Amino acid sequence: MDRMDIMLFHSTYGLRPAVEAAALRLRAAGHQVRVPDLFEGQTAQTVEAGMELQKSIGKEELLKRAVLASAPYSERGLVYAGFSFGASVAQTLALGDEKARGLLLLHGTSDIAESASVDDLPVQLHIADPDPFESHDWLTSWYLRMGKAGADVEVYRYPGAGHLFTDPDLPDWDEAAAERTWAIALAFLESLEDADGGADA
Repeated sequence: MDRMDIMLFHSTYGLRPAVEAAALRLRAAGHQVRVPDLFEGQTAQTVEAGMELQKSIGKEELLKRAVLASAPYSERGLVYAGFSFGASVAQTLALGDEKARGLLLLHGTSDIAESASVDDLPVQLHIADPDPFESHDWLTSWYLRMGKAGADVEVYRYPGAGHLFTDPDLPDWDEAAAERTWAIALAFLESLEDADGGADA
């Protein structure tokens, strides 16, 4: 059975070791994983510095880089995934790609265009509770709007965890929450494989 082809986007910190480690974990499960460097070699030591870096590059340029990185592989049906800022990029691309096979969001979401429409796109979100960048009101609104757009959404909350709790090199690190996240995420990816297998039968 074919494994998933995953496009994994880094956070506002840039392409850090934790992102490469996540890719290795997914590859060990048999998936193909690509990790575009949207900051082209630049990294940030703080969230504030990362946001300044995003601002200096520009939202449109960052999205263009993400699209160009994904386009050569989108025809085969990608799973889009990302960390925080990267999750917002992944969501934007997945909602615009009719061949997308899934969306895995770690620590972040994004605005949803009123015209967004997908056909039962499987979506899984892992988020700290509370999260300083994703309020409860926003997440409730996001969940409802994603459902209205046609997505099939699961949300997993991690009480007391820091924002980027899957990154062992940051103060946000929460080992128990991170391991639970990866266990659930790998099962999610396996469910996408099973769904594809059923569709091909």
